[in-house]
Amino acid sequence: MRSDFAIRLVTHLYWIKKEAFALERDIYSYWTIFAVEDGRFIYRIEDRQGEAGLGSLVVCPPNTWFHRKTLEPLSFHFIHFMWNAEPSLEEIHSLSGSLKIIDIERLRSNYHYLRLLALEQDETAMERKQHLVSDIWRLYELETNIPREIGLNGMLADVEMRTAAQFIIDNAFGPIDLKSLALSLQLTPVQLTRRFRAAYGMTPSEYTTRLRLDRASKLLLETELSIDKIAQLCGYENGFYLSRIFRSKRGMPPSQYRSMPRV
Repeated sequence: MRSDFAIRLVTHLYWIKKEAFALERDIYSYWTIFAVEDGRFIYRIEDRQGEAGLGSLVVCPPNTWFHRKTLEPLSFHFIHFMWNAEPSLEEIHSLSGSLKIIDIERLRSNYHYLRLLALEQDETAMERKQHLVSDIWRLYELETNIPREIGLNGMLADVEMRTAAQFIIDNAFGPIDLKSLALSLQLTPVQLTRRFRAAYGMTPSEYTTRLRLDRASKLLLETELSIDKIAQLCGYENGFYLSRIFRSKRGMPPSQYRSMPRV
């Protein structure tokens, strides 16, 4: 992929917990990104189709039908943009569909500030949004063009471990079979665990738990859902089990976390 592509922001909107799209398909005059912050949906853009959730940037070229359907309530950033340089037909295809980002913490940070600016459309706000959207794109570009990344302990995370991390991100909130993941990478579960820990400083199970508890924390703060319901949405059987894990990893039960004063 060329490294000289840069995004010029046209429009940014933020949708919260959208139960369903008003239209099952739509067509836009600009390049469009659906940047998912929470929830999941399925999409089809010409011959590209699949499921998208956190970590996915679903990109649709202009004047192209965008088919979509929510699988669960969807919070996402809706972005219209243009490129600084016109892509070729081959590049248009490579820039379309679901583009994956591995560095979820960096992505969440950008989403947080975009969310704070969502209702503002003045020149200053748009300049700030431009910076944030550009940073998201450069993050994707960096991860795509550099085939290896430095892990938390200085080791190299190879393409197979990046694939493993993305699989966990895509499946963290439902049944997840790490043994099958290892087999798909032609590794034993022990090899997968050892290499994943070397790359990311934690085991695949610990990474799954972190993603689940991050989501549980967000739901505790932003919704009035019961602990049992939050547990189901985060991949746990019941609220009792979630409470036990949450207390162990976060130092307090979910009920106490929810009741803490916010500043």
